[in-house]
Amino acid sequence: MPIAQAFKLFITEAGDISRFTARFFRQGFKPRYEFNELLRQCFVIGYKSLPLVGLTAFILGLVLTMQLRPSMIDYGVESQLPAIVGIAIVREIGPVIVALIFAGKIGSSIGAELGSMKVTEQIDAMEVSGTNPFKYLVVTRVLAATLMLPVLVMLGDAVSLYGAYLGVNIRGNTSFYLYWKQVFDNLAFYDVLPAFIKSFFFGFAVAIIGCYKGYNSSKGTEGVGRSANSAVVVSSVMIFVIDLLAVQIADVFGFN
Repeated sequence: MPIAQAFKLFITEAGDISRFTARFFRQGFKPRYEFNELLRQCFVIGYKSLPLVGLTAFILGLVLTMQLRPSMIDYGVESQLPAIVGIAIVREIGPVIVALIFAGKIGSSIGAELGSMKVTEQIDAMEVSGTNPFKYLVVTRVLAATLMLPVLVMLGDAVSLYGAYLGVNIRGNTSFYLYWKQVFDNLAFYDVLPAFIKSFFFGFAVAIIGCYKGYNSSKGTEGVGRSANSAVVVSSVMIFVIDLLAVQIADVFGFN
């Protein structure tokens, strides 16, 4: 595909996603509110993602510690391993990895689910029956993902730090109390706050892109599969873009 045509497609899709997002803000906070569906989506998106997030976070903490140890021994700072691992997980690695796992599971799920409803005309049927499909399907999923991802990030950080504790003790002997004291003594408010705030934006981006892709699916089952795949790719890129912007903004406000 020529570069000019690819750039035109990129601009067109960026504009469409922006209009879709603007529609969310126009309709999302007006009655009637779908509280029951919102709670159901919080359960589906948050609770059912917990095992995958927990397992991934545990392995992340364990492997990160094992990989860092040889380098820290070479520099003679092995005793600082809990502090370094704790800061790395809470500030950057934890939120980004959990968000990417979230995009793979929830972004693709939303894209496929809404895409299937679109191509089988269930969304059109909801409009005919008097239900606002945008509020029922899109607003509830976006709000649930925006609220649940920060919770998953905090739980993922805790599990990852516990995995790091086990990693520290594979070839060392650090007590449970000393490990957590070193971690929390070296964590500051400005380490936690930017990571927590940007996880809201990660959740919003994953859900709004998944909903946009699913809501605009076409061409049968092939289109549904393409929507699910595209939702994961675009939302993963958006996570890195948001992360880059968050680092720059945190730097401006003196959080780095």
